[in-house]
Amino acid sequence: MFTATLVLTVLGFSLGGGLAIAAKLFSVAEENPLVEQIEALLPGSQCGQCGFPGCKPAAEAMADGSAEITCCPPGGRALAETLADMLGIDINSLGETSAPLLASIEESLCTGCTRCFKACPTDAIVGANKQIHAVIRSACTGCGKCKDACPEDCIHLDAEQPDLNNWHWPKPLVA
Repeated sequence: MFTATLVLTVLGFSLGGGLAIAAKLFSVAEENPLVEQIEALLPGSQCGQCGFPGCKPAAEAMADGSAEITCCPPGGRALAETLADMLGIDINSLGETSAPLLASIEESLCTGCTRCFKACPTDAIVGANKQIHAVIRSACTGCGKCKDACPEDCIHLDAEQPDLNNWHWPKPLVA
């Protein structure tokens, strides 16, 4: 009985030590918490409009200062102002940001080929084969992939109309 207890104790300590060594050898480096905060603010559509392959590389570049905080067109001015406040950047130095673009489909030209909603990274286009398609405006990021895929040229990208969520009053000039 004493031998069994001793063997189990030695086995437990040796396996525990092996797991501790493996945890140190194969540990994943901790990420910058600022990158995670910035990534949580980004749209997460991985559209590539910012010039990066996804939102995580864009967040890393914004955190280390190698990318402008206005580089995300789907986020628009509201995202840029939030990031400026978070990173301690002067809001007046942002300059003008373009309004986010939204896709719209001209129904008279749409043949229902389904190429547009297969190309959409956010599933913002709904419809069926040989039927008219529609754009869910709240899900559209304006990346233009649907416009590039459309053989009928019935998709247009227009600036988002101002509403209470995205309206920006420019600061008056000081005389």
